[in-house]
Amino acid sequence: MENISKVWLGELPKDSPYVKPFRMYYVQNGVEKNWDLLKVHDSVAIILFNTTRQKLVLVRQFRPAVYHGIISSALGNFEKVDLKEFPPVIGVTLELCAGIVDKQMSWEEIAREEVLEECGYNVPVERIEQVMVYRSGVGSSGAKQAMYYCEVNDEDKANSGGGVDDEMIEVVELTLAEAQRMVQQGAVNNSPPSCLMGLMWFFANKAPKA
Repeated sequence: MENISKVWLGELPKDSPYVKPFRMYYVQNGVEKNWDLLKVHDSVAIILFNTTRQKLVLVRQFRPAVYHGIISSALGNFEKVDLKEFPPVIGVTLELCAGIVDKQMSWEEIAREEVLEECGYNVPVERIEQVMVYRSGVGSSGAKQAMYYCEVNDEDKANSGGGVDDEMIEVVELTLAEAQRMVQQGAVNNSPPSCLMGLMWFFANKAPKA
């Protein structure tokens, strides 16, 4: 996953199927303003709990945006990146199973498909329980994300997961104690807010009581 030998930046093509930048103009209290925005896909995220193992199932993957953010914050630019000084592993995140909404299917069906593709669990859509719906990237995209919860077990395991096509995703199982440390005061994570919020919701609503 971290076997990355070269990084560089380029212009965003206008036909990108994932990100479309634009500027919105509006008048507020009689003053004309503008804001630069990104049109991106809505998405789903799934909290997975393996009841057989009593572990939370997350995914680990390299995120170019995180890698770029760390380096540009440290150096003020992203030019001639030294891969030894900034090893790609610093851009690896721990996240909930998730995916974009880009098919003519219900959001629950998309969530079920992501659970199978990324984590290898084949579950009926009836086991996908909606947790909440919210807006992500409110300063740049305002995209909608729906969070779901699903309990799985070892008998549901159909394959090793890892994603499809050229995706490189590692399935990670966390004990409840390991997951709790991620949301303790002072914790530092490469995880997105949706993952941390999902873990906190799990501990507040679904975690087995001691």
